[in-house]
Amino acid sequence: MFAVKGSRFITHNLKLTRPRPALANFFASGVLALGGKTGPFLWQLPPGYAFRPDRVEAFLKLLPSDSAAAERLTRHHDRRVSGRALLHSPERVRYRHAFEVRHPSFLDPAFYALLRRHDASFVIADSAGKFVRADEVTASFVYVRLHGSGELYVGGYPAAELDGWAERIAAWAAPAVPPPRDVYVYFDNDALGHAPHDAIALAEKVRARLGALVPAQPCVSPASSEAHAARSRAGRTSRASRRTPRVSSA
Repeated sequence: MFAVKGSRFITHNLKLTRPRPALANFFASGVLALGGKTGPFLWQLPPGYAFRPDRVEAFLKLLPSDSAAAERLTRHHDRRVSGRALLHSPERVRYRHAFEVRHPSFLDPAFYALLRRHDASFVIADSAGKFVRADEVTASFVYVRLHGSGELYVGGYPAAELDGWAERIAAWAAPAVPPPRDVYVYFDNDALGHAPHDAIALAEKVRARLGALVPAQPCVSPASSEAHAARSRAGRTSRASRRTPRVSSA
């Protein structure tokens, strides 16, 4: 399955202002073709963008909760994708959305409440101290991005830090008080090639804590572009009462 990074034009240029045409273009640009392989959508907001409750709430209301809603949204696409728009998904699938924020004003209970209302995940991001971080769980799933230990995009994660992340992932995926959650973990410390090695090491540590709940191998991709590209994640969602934590590199 693939996680998809939302359009930078929407998050950085428009800053979520009047996003409907751009959202329609984004979902009409081929995203629907993923069908059952669609993972979470990541919306990464720029460091200089402060929390504006009305604007964020309006954007959350526009985001499609499944492929059928996305199909309806694509009808509003403009000439930029005319002649190449894809308006239909091969199957009906649920959509999940996650928000990675970098301005301290987002560390606000009002923002967390908005996310919970729409079952959207607050991205738990380790950015080597450069940007804000909060281990806030706001949805029925958890989305983690590990950008590097000590140095953004460069630093590898020592075993002790991976042990800490494994403990957190196990607690999120199989909490003492149900319900369990899917956990998506992506490594972005790929400047020196640490991401795949860290992903494999973390998967082993999580597997030692959760056993069969964890896929046999994490999904490791050489792609690291922050463009509007799909991102891989490991495994499939368990249909039983348990949920499988995903460990992947991005």
